[in-house]
Amino acid sequence: MSLLFSDKKFFSQMLRLASPIILQQLIFSSLGMIDTVMIGHLGDASVAAVGVANQVFFLATLLYFGITSGAAIFTAQYWGRKDIPRIQQILGLSLVISLVGGAVFTLVAIGYPQAVLQIYSADPEVISLGGEYLQITALSYIFTAITYSFSVILRSINNVKLPMMTSLFALSLNSLLNFGLIFGNFGLPALGVKGAAIATVTARLFEAFLIVFLVYRKQLPLAARPAALVKWDKIQLGKFFQTTLPVIITEIIWSLGTTTYTVVYAHISTEAIAAYNIALSVDRLIFVIFIGLGNACAIMIGNKIGEGEKDAAILFGKKYLLLGITAALALGLLMLLVKNPLLSLFGVTPETTLLAKNTLLVMIYSLPVRTMNLILLIGILRSGGDTYYAFFIDAGVIWIVGVPMAYLGAYLLHLPVYWVYLMVISEEVVKVSLGLIRFSKGRWIHSLTTA
Repeated sequence: MSLLFSDKKFFSQMLRLASPIILQQLIFSSLGMIDTVMIGHLGDASVAAVGVANQVFFLATLLYFGITSGAAIFTAQYWGRKDIPRIQQILGLSLVISLVGGAVFTLVAIGYPQAVLQIYSADPEVISLGGEYLQITALSYIFTAITYSFSVILRSINNVKLPMMTSLFALSLNSLLNFGLIFGNFGLPALGVKGAAIATVTARLFEAFLIVFLVYRKQLPLAARPAALVKWDKIQLGKFFQTTLPVIITEIIWSLGTTTYTVVYAHISTEAIAAYNIALSVDRLIFVIFIGLGNACAIMIGNKIGEGEKDAAILFGKKYLLLGITAALALGLLMLLVKNPLLSLFGVTPETTLLAKNTLLVMIYSLPVRTMNLILLIGILRSGGDTYYAFFIDAGVIWIVGVPMAYLGAYLLHLPVYWVYLMVISEEVVKVSLGLIRFSKGRWIHSLTTA
């Protein structure tokens, strides 16, 4: 513990970077849970419909996350050298690739909503409600691509407050519009699930506009002329794709695995997928802490590698792992105490509430190992440029261990959703073992900013 608490400078920098990210994610998760509570009062089918429709957005955001995570690896190291032109070029690459990917998701969601949702559910009511929601929210994917690129790269240059403030504004707007458009408050029409979709698109449009406007208004390092954003050379492009492609492919393959989980849970029953979505919305309230820690870890380690201080990068990794385990145990205990009052807020059937409670218990007990994996894979290995090994762990284990366990539990053993989820968690144990071995050997550190 002395390793963790004796370095005041480390703690100060960690809190400065992590706190705004945690606050942003907490707002996002809190308002997301409030949205689920509101939709829950429309019935189990509405919760399930929005949950499965949002899987398409989830896949799109994982693509953005993969692209921007790869970009952030370079940005953090370039920021250690204060190489602003290179950072602007990385932003341009991130924007172009994300926008192309977002356009593909938008066209598929608008053109084939029923076909997409039939992958997840056979319930006609879920497909009908979800299709209506999906076609509208698909309009937000392009705006989200812009927001992701600017937000992640701003964080990598230690500007975490601006993304937090724009997110706070957008998410607050989203919840207010949800309250108005779902139930017909503030003189607005009561549109139900369709109203929730309109609120989402409006909020994400304003968020993208606001973050770009403020970057250029404040003349931050990302406020580049269009020509500077696309001033790439062959060596830089080669390095970028060599490092980033494994991250993007990891997110795609991993997202297909998590999509398979959703299909499996939906196969069990409409109540099962509704319960999973409810438990997940509560779990995210706590997991935001570790998202903040993982992002701060990636920034600090990337900066140190860029500065040539590899020993400091290793020490930071050890501190973040210890901090993550300690926080996971403490916050898991807190969640055990408040789970019942939180679940009572959702207006679903007693059967769905019980399923959600048991699923949430599994999420709480698995919190330490899930936390270690986030810090190892996102905060340490990727920031060190070790993207191929991270690809092997993240994308490989989910299909070798997680997906087979899900099918075994649901299709062969016919277990309730919480037992199936427990079987799926076995993948996390395998991943953390492989990640710790890699970290201990120190082979994960690669300097990406040298010629």
